[in-house]
Amino acid sequence: MFELMSGLLRSGSLRSVRARLLGTLMLVVCGPVMAAGVNVVDDRGVSVSLSAPPSRIVTLLPSLTETVCELGACSRLVGTDRYSNHPAAVRSLPKTGGLDDANVEMIVSLRPDVVLLAVSSRVIDRLEGLGLKVVALEPKTYEDVRRVAGKVSQVLGQGQAGERLWARLEAQVAEAARSVPASARGLSVYYEIDSAPYAAGESSFIGHTLSRLGAVNIVPVKLGPFPKLNPEYVVRADPQVIMVSAKGALDLSSRPGWSRIRAIKSGHVCTFSGEQGDVMSRPGPRMGEAARIMADCLKGSVKP
Repeated sequence: MFELMSGLLRSGSLRSVRARLLGTLMLVVCGPVMAAGVNVVDDRGVSVSLSAPPSRIVTLLPSLTETVCELGACSRLVGTDRYSNHPAAVRSLPKTGGLDDANVEMIVSLRPDVVLLAVSSRVIDRLEGLGLKVVALEPKTYEDVRRVAGKVSQVLGQGQAGERLWARLEAQVAEAARSVPASARGLSVYYEIDSAPYAAGESSFIGHTLSRLGAVNIVPVKLGPFPKLNPEYVVRADPQVIMVSAKGALDLSSRPGWSRIRAIKSGHVCTFSGEQGDVMSRPGPRMGEAARIMADCLKGSVKP
């Protein structure tokens, strides 16, 4: 075969023969790949089959949007949920609502090959009833992030790209952990998600990052990833550091008994902007950046 190709390429019609041969080779080599179907088992345990990697994707969860883009497939997105704002390229895409109020008619009009959304989304049955392919993925823990990256990579037809993304995240978190001095390790931390108050527990992806940084989470695994706490629980736990949104920090000291908490008395309350809050609260490709923000907080909570 090699000798035949060489002989033809040396002939007078070199250019046209080369073009035909390259075209044939592309069909032989790439044809099966392009035609290959996709099969993935989502977080419901449902097996979803696609005839080919999707070219039109709707995402209904910011972390899924960011994962698709980090895997180099931003151009395949045709719509997202209203909260997806990173990277900048997705801001101009049609916004189809949120977790509880997704606009089904709009999603259908976008003609997606697949919709990526949370298991808790209320529109799964309606979308499937209308014939749309749905893959439900919902990362809450650290290991979930790794699994979901792999599943999204499968959907995109990208093989082991999810594992390579996970390796990068692991390296970034490890680098952030190395930056935390010994004097900042062992500090007890309360991470507030919402002023209800909801907290990031030890078993959440946020809690796992805190553990990697050497912090001690006041919310143990047994309470779940993101439990709603009795405010008195936080007072009794008396954390040395509080991590909270800038908005949530406004009333901390005025909450009953909270002025006695060590973190508030010592001023070791780290507040995050809305943009930083997005980074911190999304279990996806920016977890390394979130780890750096948390590491900086811990470093600032000890004396030089």
